[in-house]
Amino acid sequence: MGISALKDKSERGFLDGQFLIAMPGVQDGNFARSVVYICAHSPAGAMGFILNRQQDLSFPDVLEHLKLIEEPHTGFLSEQARYFPVLYGGPVETGRGFVLHSDDFSSESSIPVSDDISLTATLDILRAIAEGKGPKRATLLLGYAGWGPGQLEAEISNNGWLNCTPQDDIIFDPNVDTKYERALAIMGVSPEMLSTEAGHA
Repeated sequence: MGISALKDKSERGFLDGQFLIAMPGVQDGNFARSVVYICAHSPAGAMGFILNRQQDLSFPDVLEHLKLIEEPHTGFLSEQARYFPVLYGGPVETGRGFVLHSDDFSSESSIPVSDDISLTATLDILRAIAEGKGPKRATLLLGYAGWGPGQLEAEISNNGWLNCTPQDDIIFDPNVDTKYERALAIMGVSPEMLSTEAGHA
């Protein structure tokens, strides 16, 4: 399931626009202690972005790689652009960039994810950020997380994930180290309270 699924608003799932928080039993290196923002959920599958994995690349590195700027010109970037967060969004299409951002920026390719958050996956938003004309709040993610039909629902029923309403502060905060604990705190849970055993009434 790819970004095209976001354009089809029909048959949306209950996890649209939700946080997924990995339970201790999730040992997969991509997803252990991860916070994922789900952008699309339907019978066809689900797509989202890991919000608490730093990339080794900086935003100027990405601009240079895409030939949007030349190396000597990186010093002329705005402070926002020089320190703009670049995260590992997931294991699918890791060479592709996606920008989650506030809805004060829009291009023809921007797709609304929620009432106040959009997703843009084209170079125009990177140019705008580099020029200091980008959205007020945004994060660049390389790659995404994807699940096939029924896969995510099965993982949740097997006690793999918690889900809760997201907070913009967690989505856009460049400090990834505390996002796991902060996302759990939305639910009134601390990491120590989590069990790897599924509960059965």
